[in-house]
Amino acid sequence: MYQIVPGAPGEHRPMVLAGLLGGALVLAAVIAWFYYSLSLRKAQLLKTESLDLKKDGYIIRNHAGDAVFTMAFRSGTLDLDSCTKEGHILGCTRSETGKLNFFIQTVREKDTVMCYHIRWEELLDVNSVEHAMAYNDSHWYGGAEMATQYWPMRNQGEEEPSPFITSDVYSNRNAFGGILERYWLSSNATAIKINDSVPFHLGWSEKNRTLRFVARYKGSPFKPLVGHSGFPELSYRVCVGLDVTSLHKYMVRRYFPKPINVPSHEVFRKPVWSTRAFYKSAVTQEKLLRYASDIIKYGFKWSHLELDDRYTTDYGEFDFDPQKFPNASGMFEKLRKDGFQVTLWTHPFINYDSINFGVALEKGLFVREPSGDLPALVRWWNGIGGILDFTNSEASKWFLSHLNSLKRHYNVTSFKFDAGETSYLPRQFSTLVPLSDPSTFTRRYSEMAIPFSSRAELRVGYQSQNISCFFRIINRDSVWGYELGLKSIIPTVLTISILGYQFVLPDMIGGNAYPNRTADKELYIRWLELSAFMPAMEFSIPPWAYDDEVVKIARKFSELHETEVAPRVLELAGEVVGTGDPIIRPLWWIAKDDKAAFKIDSQFLIGDDLLVAPVLEPGEQERDIYLPAGHWKSKKGTYKGPMYLTDYPVDLDELAYFLWVET
Repeated sequence: MYQIVPGAPGEHRPMVLAGLLGGALVLAAVIAWFYYSLSLRKAQLLKTESLDLKKDGYIIRNHAGDAVFTMAFRSGTLDLDSCTKEGHILGCTRSETGKLNFFIQTVREKDTVMCYHIRWEELLDVNSVEHAMAYNDSHWYGGAEMATQYWPMRNQGEEEPSPFITSDVYSNRNAFGGILERYWLSSNATAIKINDSVPFHLGWSEKNRTLRFVARYKGSPFKPLVGHSGFPELSYRVCVGLDVTSLHKYMVRRYFPKPINVPSHEVFRKPVWSTRAFYKSAVTQEKLLRYASDIIKYGFKWSHLELDDRYTTDYGEFDFDPQKFPNASGMFEKLRKDGFQVTLWTHPFINYDSINFGVALEKGLFVREPSGDLPALVRWWNGIGGILDFTNSEASKWFLSHLNSLKRHYNVTSFKFDAGETSYLPRQFSTLVPLSDPSTFTRRYSEMAIPFSSRAELRVGYQSQNISCFFRIINRDSVWGYELGLKSIIPTVLTISILGYQFVLPDMIGGNAYPNRTADKELYIRWLELSAFMPAMEFSIPPWAYDDEVVKIARKFSELHETEVAPRVLELAGEVVGTGDPIIRPLWWIAKDDKAAFKIDSQFLIGDDLLVAPVLEPGEQERDIYLPAGHWKSKKGTYKGPMYLTDYPVDLDELAYFLWVET
């Protein structure tokens, strides 16, 4: 028999403790597994496609899993416990300060492009919403025409966010230019497009290598729409593609309007001749006729003759000053007999000393002060006056009626529409139709060119890509550098081409000679050579103002433009109507994975197969040239890229260009 013998007191306590400890460990494991499962579900919740959301920002990865886009939330952080996910929409309802409406919607519109629609809308009365986009060791392009233009973008210093609106960068060199769009593209195949409804401000930090995107109404020229709370909202689209070229093509087709047709073929083929830089505002009937006579005398061709400032008695009038142009009708008749079509300079201002100031005031055609009772006087480069309110259909009709009267009376061909930037509006103003975004004024003004678009010229553009006219880059100084000089032309033309403006007029050969500073002979020749490979050419300072050598070189490159460049440009211009693809293209357009091509700012392509490499440095008759992959033929030989040609010889009367050839 078995006998149960009682144990000593406390003998089984270790076993009990071991059991309790085991139970605790099992419980801890269950709890750990529970929280691990929760964290997995939360991680899955906070991930949508290739975007990972955190409380202070998000990261987007490409198809290979590389982080290609990083955005930080600078004005607040999310309460991640308020986030939910339904289908392709990830939304959050609270930040650390209170209620908001935040969501990310994933949209795969084609197999090679993934887009994320992102919106941060404050539901409390806060000052602003700010997100900061990191450069991510990539090169960025787009945004706006600038006074100092680089390609890729090179934002220097620490710049507080300012309203992203059209401005005259000739008079304010730290502002954004007259042609701009809320669109940026990077070399790692990412793009961002800010929504039109955003009261958008842009700043940057060179130290942190970020662009600062801010939505703000308070203290800004943006105004909330009627019925809107006035709380700031920052919304935009980020798209990721396989390569930079195919992504840009997608973005242009998806978000930019296209021109309706191709403007005058003659302007693509033959130079425009303008009185602006040569005569400034001292132009007269006698000088204009002599200018036209000299064009013929020196053996040049022309598309049209452009009569610039100042042919009227006062600014804001629409007929010729009888002192300067005593027989305007006879002058036009003489020019027509000589084969010249003539365009006239115009602008949106009516100076207070013009006879039309009282007329426009009585009719209520001006932009007004905030009260709406008085016209808002503005200062521009030719004085003080009112500016026409192009949201007012009566003001637009009145303006167009005067232009059409000039057209009928003198058989004027078209007009050069100057100014139009919102920087010429008062800081506080009112228009007949309220403007939430001040740059809409630029859009309304640019529409005045539509009836004359075949040979019309604009220097401003905002959502204006569908207007089939020539867009001129802002006035250049007669200098070599990146600040409105020769070196700035390629970066500027590439930038506005990426923004969807393809019919580019690269301003006057040799610059505008401000202030009374004419380009020296070498600068003029190098400027001329570059212009010959742009979509259109424009002379003002004439070649015969120098010597016979310059005249000879100018004729040579004008003929080269007409016979070799223009046919190619016109073919590409016809494609723009359907695709929006640039005529003037960066090297990376055909070299999508070539790191060297992303940084080249002194060369460009016309289409996919003509590479142009002008000399842009004083005193140089050679330059280094980068050739992407392929076989490239020049007058000096055929070369296999990718490769650098070092010290490639380019005489003063030459420009290096290469044609891609099949092997």
